[in-house]
Amino acid sequence: MKIISKNPNGPDALSLMDELSNELEYITGNSGKSSFNLNDVCVPRSLFVVAYDKNEEPVGCGAIRPINENIAEVKRMYAKTRGLGVGTEILHHLEIQAKELGYSALWLETRLINKQAVLFYEKNGYHRIANYGKYIDNFEAICFEKNII
Repeated sequence: MKIISKNPNGPDALSLMDELSNELEYITGNSGKSSFNLNDVCVPRSLFVVAYDKNEEPVGCGAIRPINENIAEVKRMYAKTRGLGVGTEILHHLEIQAKELGYSALWLETRLINKQAVLFYEKNGYHRIANYGKYIDNFEAICFEKNII
């Protein structure tokens, strides 16, 4: 698998994010589009990546955006196929890149009803934290953190 930094406005990125939005709408009743702004991953110390399989087909994506000097937020994590390690590879890549960009921790939000996502992040070393930012007082949301220093 190859993971490449991409412009989030490119066709592969947009196609994957549309698939993610459709899946989130099905699972949670909310596409998540209102929680993501393409411009947030086009600023310094941000990143959007697309993963490609051996046939050069896009199979997943993910992003980080700055919250503050020390914390980045994981956004738009998606793997087309479950159980093949695509999501884990993308997340690991984002963690390495975030560390290289000078962050000490990653935060993220998902929905409690999205059990697969909750288990995925817990399996990858993320622990629950108090809801932050726009997720404060949102009882459908669950927030996580991982220290990467």
